[in-house]
This record gives sequence, structure tokens and C-alpha cells, in this order.
Amino acid sequence: MITEMISNLAVRFLEATGYVGAGILMALESMIAPVPSEAVMPFVGFLVSDGKWNLGASVFATSLGSLVGSLLSYCMGYYGGRPFVLKVGRYLLLDRHDLEWTEAFFMRRRGTATLFVSRFIPVVRHLISIPAGTGRMPLVPFVVATVLGATLWNTFLLFLGMKLREHWTLVQEYSHQVDVVVVILLLAACVWYVRSRLPGRRRPAQEER
Repeated sequence: MITEMISNLAVRFLEATGYVGAGILMALESMIAPVPSEAVMPFVGFLVSDGKWNLGASVFATSLGSLVGSLLSYCMGYYGGRPFVLKVGRYLLLDRHDLEWTEAFFMRRRGTATLFVSRFIPVVRHLISIPAGTGRMPLVPFVVATVLGATLWNTFLLFLGMKLREHWTLVQEYSHQVDVVVVILLLAACVWYVRSRLPGRRRPAQEER
């Protein structure tokens, strides 16, 4: 089934690359690369549930990766500024509209608490480190908020993966229904992605503010 194939591929990749591979994926997730944590951490949970990976080491490696990726994005914003981010982002499928929305979100609610909460918001958590850098947010509060938020989010997804693994037999029993849901979600994601990038689908940023 499709679900089984996806899970097997993800687990094999993580087994081959180890904690370092998981950390790199989470570093990319915390930058502007299109690597969602929801597609990484649950499968880390699979390996922990199977007894192949250590829980503490998994949380540490992935949270460290999230911090490294966030710091790189912070430095891009701090030293390179918005023009540099947009230039590099073209090669990493950066959505300019998403960046503008995240910048506006951060500017309206500056502070450590905002950065912490942002780690739990889709899209925003990938980009929030950039306006934190361009806005010259102090480094220590940035690191503290990032580590706390990323660790909680990563651990939450990891435990979801562990629970899913424990009930994997039940998932397999309803494999056909699960596959249908997976295909629908993938198609919906593809349609949304394409439509969001079609010319004329968005108003200029100035009109949205």
C-alpha cells in the first residue's frame, strides 16, 4: 500500500543516515527549504518505538538541527538582509508572499514569546528566524525561544509517531481507506501549491495590508 511504501522509504532513509541525517532534515525544516517536520519526526518516532533509536538522542539531534537551521536563517536576515534572503530563496522554493506575511506577523508582535509560539504555526515556523535576524533580535532570547519551541514541537511529533507505530497493525487493516486519504491529501497539497504560485492569484502585498 502507498502508506506502507512511504513509511518504509522514510524509515530506511533515516536508518541509513542516522541521527545526523535526522538533524540535517530538521535544520532544513527550520530554514526556507521545503522539508516539513511532519514528514520527518513521526518516522523518527517509528525508530524509537522499534527500539532502534534512543529517545533522548533523537530529541537532542533533531532539536540541535532545528537550532542550527534557525541560526543560519537568523544570520541570513541579520547580515544579508531581505534582498539576500529573496535571492537565495528562489532556489529553495521560497514563497515571497509567505515571507512577507511572516515579517508582518513578527513586526506586530515582537518578542521572545512570539518567536516561541511561532514554532507551532505552519509556514511561519519555517521563516520566523529571518525577520528575527533582520529585526536585530538579541541572540540569547532568540536561541532560548527557538530551542524550547523546537524541542516541544519535535517531541510532540515524535510521540505521535511512536503511538502510530504501536497501532500500525490497525493501520494496515484499513490500508485501502488510509491510502485513499493519503492520495487525496497529496493531490490537495499539489493543487494548493500550484494555484498559490500562478500569476494573478494574489494581490500585491501593498493591497493586502
